[in-house]
Amino acid sequence: MKAAIDIGTNTVLLLIAELENGIIKPIHEEHRVPRLGKGVDADKNINEAATQRVISALKDFKDIITSDFPKVDTVTVTATSAVRDAKNRQEFIQKIKNETGFTIQLLSGKEEAEWTAAGALSVLEVTEEETLILDIGGGSTEVAQVKEDSVLDAHSYDMGSVRFTERFLHEDPPTGKQILTCKKEIKHLFDSRPFSTNSKVHAVGVAGTVTTLAGMVLDLKEYHPEKLNGHALTVNDIQSVISEFSSTASNKMLEKHPVYLKGRADIFLAGMLILEGFMTQYGLEKLIVSIGGIRHGAVINSRSL
Repeated sequence: MKAAIDIGTNTVLLLIAELENGIIKPIHEEHRVPRLGKGVDADKNINEAATQRVISALKDFKDIITSDFPKVDTVTVTATSAVRDAKNRQEFIQKIKNETGFTIQLLSGKEEAEWTAAGALSVLEVTEEETLILDIGGGSTEVAQVKEDSVLDAHSYDMGSVRFTERFLHEDPPTGKQILTCKKEIKHLFDSRPFSTNSKVHAVGVAGTVTTLAGMVLDLKEYHPEKLNGHALTVNDIQSVISEFSSTASNKMLEKHPVYLKGRADIFLAGMLILEGFMTQYGLEKLIVSIGGIRHGAVINSRSL
């Protein structure tokens, strides 16, 4: 039995799972929304309040592992964009070690994309077709190109739902000009590092933006991962929600979708614009949702740690 904790820019996620012959069987999951990356894009430092929120989440997770899952033999703790970008990342990593006992494995952008790809595909019926795997995070967006279980190419873009909300979408709802400026930068970044794909490429999406959109499209009133996993999102689904968020304040949208937008409503539009930009970049009509991610990849990689 393995545990994996993913310290992201917006969320901190826990997965406890059994790993047998390379197959993951999820046992228990938890999530918290400490928004570690708040303000990191502007001042390049993780602030003390955000650090304490993360420490609180990690202590909760440690208590859960110790009391409820004593058979766990490995805990892998990863950190990504917000910590990579912070000037005080070493101080943050040391403080986490001192306060919780956890040693953070700081993933590079390429590693983040590769671990995400492994995790995303671990919970889906995998085809042998070429697939682009998209992970829209709070601070960065990863794309991995996979075929027949091999990562052919991977890249991390410096754009995410928290980063681009803070940088471009200053009003709620944002102005048309703010949205247009944000979309132009998204296109510029995707253009700056394109992937060479064929016309039959498939797409898989992971993380909060796509799972939240799927929950809204399916009009789910509770979190049902089995209903989200494998759901196909269309370009029309994406554009419809973008249109609604572009003209409605985020707190009003939160009232309509409290379960899925909690801790995410004010940054959701930026994530959706990145998703739309990705679909346009590669001429995609649909994207398959995966509830897998870095923490699933960490469980798989724990065999070699």
